[in-house]
Amino acid sequence: MSKKDTEMNDDFALFRDAVQGVKKLAQDTIVRQPKRNSKQKEIRRDAREASDTEFYFSDEFVPLLSQDGPTRYARDGVSHYEVKRLRRGVYIPDVFLDMHGMTQQEAKRELGAMIAYCIKNEVSCACVQHGIGKHILKQKAPLWLAQHPDVMAFHQAPLEYGGNGALLVLLSIPDK
Repeated sequence: MSKKDTEMNDDFALFRDAVQGVKKLAQDTIVRQPKRNSKQKEIRRDAREASDTEFYFSDEFVPLLSQDGPTRYARDGVSHYEVKRLRRGVYIPDVFLDMHGMTQQEAKRELGAMIAYCIKNEVSCACVQHGIGKHILKQKAPLWLAQHPDVMAFHQAPLEYGGNGALLVLLSIPDK
């Protein structure tokens, strides 16, 4: 053995003798979780839900909608009487979405968020005001609405809710 090895063995032996009978201390430090702002959490959740509902809308898929008369649509299995009731204004919208001045992406995101909000709060009728303008949102909004599985029917709104520049949307609210 070299002189260095014997010194290391002596050092370990001295250390072992010095710490003999020592007990390990229990951790007594409390680690607090950072406080989360509940409003920020809700805002993030709402934004995530809005982006999650946007995937229903495609610009490539074009559903078969009636070209004659006012803009209207009824999903299979929905009575045309419901569409007639929408046209007459029997259903009063509880939620209004004004898409004036929005781009197509913003309008698509807001439309998805509005439908998610209506489903969450059990609102069965909503009004989507797309405006007339250059007819871009006027043409796209019905195509997007027809693709969503929770939209039962929609019809051009009566004059008091926007006339040619708006749609009344009837949503199916799932039972809880």
